[in-house]
Amino acid sequence: MRALALAVLVACGHASAPAPVSHKPADTGAVTEAEFKAMHDAPTSNEAKLHGQEFQLAGTKAYLSLPPGPGPHPGIVVIHEWWGLNGNIEHWADRLASAGWAALAVDLYGGTVATTPDQAMAAMKSVDDGKAAATISAAIDYLKTDPRIAAPRRAVIGWCFGGGWALQTALRHPELDGVVMYYGMLEQDPSKLAAIKARLVGIFGDKDKGIPPADVDTFEKALDQAGVKHDIYRYDADHAFANPSNPHYDEASAGNAWNHVLAFLEDLAK
Repeated sequence: MRALALAVLVACGHASAPAPVSHKPADTGAVTEAEFKAMHDAPTSNEAKLHGQEFQLAGTKAYLSLPPGPGPHPGIVVIHEWWGLNGNIEHWADRLASAGWAALAVDLYGGTVATTPDQAMAAMKSVDDGKAAATISAAIDYLKTDPRIAAPRRAVIGWCFGGGWALQTALRHPELDGVVMYYGMLEQDPSKLAAIKARLVGIFGDKDKGIPPADVDTFEKALDQAGVKHDIYRYDADHAFANPSNPHYDEASAGNAWNHVLAFLEDLAK
């Protein structure tokens, strides 16, 4: 398997053939680093009330939002964009909890929350593959073992940086039931994708220069060849179109995508 560090560092870049391990962490695929950073305008602040709680998981912070009432609840690991575990991701966790899923947002940046593209790039480059994978594994286990949750179904969701990690997590964890990836790095080798046992939903923007439609075509064909159950949804939108704090936010497309994700999760929880 390609090193996860390389996988997530090209999360929003052009997905190509597996990169040699000699590549430097600054690699971002076919787009340049400057172009990559330009895809990510700094998020605005969000002062809305949160409903979950922050706690320590695997030596770093995490954010857990629970549905009302006693468990068991289906559980979902939430993986942040390249900004880190910020308010937008915590609100996503709350949103998922309102849909009946215990949502556990992990922090792969060790507490760093970036507010500029330069800070985000530096934080992304500093991610240690092994530690990040261990944090996600701990979250998957937590959803199963915490008595408040005791998840009978488990899934993972992520955006951009987190979307690439969501797919990589599905490759490493056949016990997962579902994966939702928003415009994340693509694996295009059917022999590798065959490791996925979860159902997959992919959300992509046709104006995304980092993950162009032709690459999504190849990805979808590879999923077919690998026998992975999947639904791919595409929108006339740019990168990060589902993030309300991003200037590329497209409310209509984001709303439609959420409806598909919500229907997927409702069906998965049955």
